[in-house]
Order: sequence, then structure tokens, then C-alpha cells
Amino acid sequence: MTCTIRPAVKADTATILHFIRELAIYEKAEHEAKATEEHIHRTLFNEQPKAHAIICELNGEAIGFAVYFFSYSTWQGQYGIYLEDLYVSSAHRGVGAGKQLLTALAKIAVDNDCGRFEWSVLDWNQPAIDFYESLGAKPQSEWIKYRLDGQALLDLAAKA
Repeated sequence: MTCTIRPAVKADTATILHFIRELAIYEKAEHEAKATEEHIHRTLFNEQPKAHAIICELNGEAIGFAVYFFSYSTWQGQYGIYLEDLYVSSAHRGVGAGKQLLTALAKIAVDNDCGRFEWSVLDWNQPAIDFYESLGAKPQSEWIKYRLDGQALLDLAAKA
């Protein structure tokens, strides 16, 4: 079976939100998924989006998606791509959709002269870790990821 990868369009808003919710359930974090169709529409499909999405279809049915944005490496002096989310519906895993999504993103990175293609994976998600490593991806254990969100983000911004 061959999947088709295409850029997401406004009409995919509900589909993207559906995949986000399925991913949140898979990651045992459904309560953290706050995005609405309006959020998706406003952020991915405005005139100058800062994030982008691609859709994976099998026989015309959307079976997965990826959301990414461009980052920047001062050390390389090049842009990079950061993969925020990649998800393939459970009924369609094993048909090569994940690999095709990653391959499409690698091509976008190369076509845009990016020096890196990065993402994070939950430490308990061994199937994903094994899959990524089978493609040649290497874990970056020397860096500790930090996050400011919610009230902590508001508090720090208020000090500006």
C-alpha cells in the first residue's frame, strides 16, 4: 500500500483536531489537549503561519498527520525543522505511513536548506523509539528539556 502525503488545508481542521485528541489519549494526556478547531484554523491556516501540517492519506482517507515548524541553529547558521507531533491512527499502523511522513518532512528540511530535523519522544514509548532509531535517528541525551507554561509563563512575562 502506498500512502499519499500532502500539505494540510483549511478543510483538514477537524481531522487534525481529531488526530490531536487521539494522540493525547495514546500519550495518556487527554486532559492536556486544549486545542479547538478555532485554534487550529487560526494558527495553521493564517496568511503567515508559524507552524505547518501535512496529512497522510490511504485510498483518499486521512490516516495520519504531522505538525512541524522551522527552528534555527546559531551553531550551524541554518534553519532546522522541529516535529511537534506525528500520529498515525491505530488501525493503520504498520502500513508505512509514519515512515512516509518522516520522509516527507526530511525532504522539506533538505529543500529548505535545514541543517537539522529534531523531535521529542516520551521515554516510555519504546515502539516509537525503536522506529526512530531504525531510521538512523539518534537520541540527544546530553540536553535537558525545560518548559514554561500556564501561570509560570504568565508570571515571568509579567516581569518584562
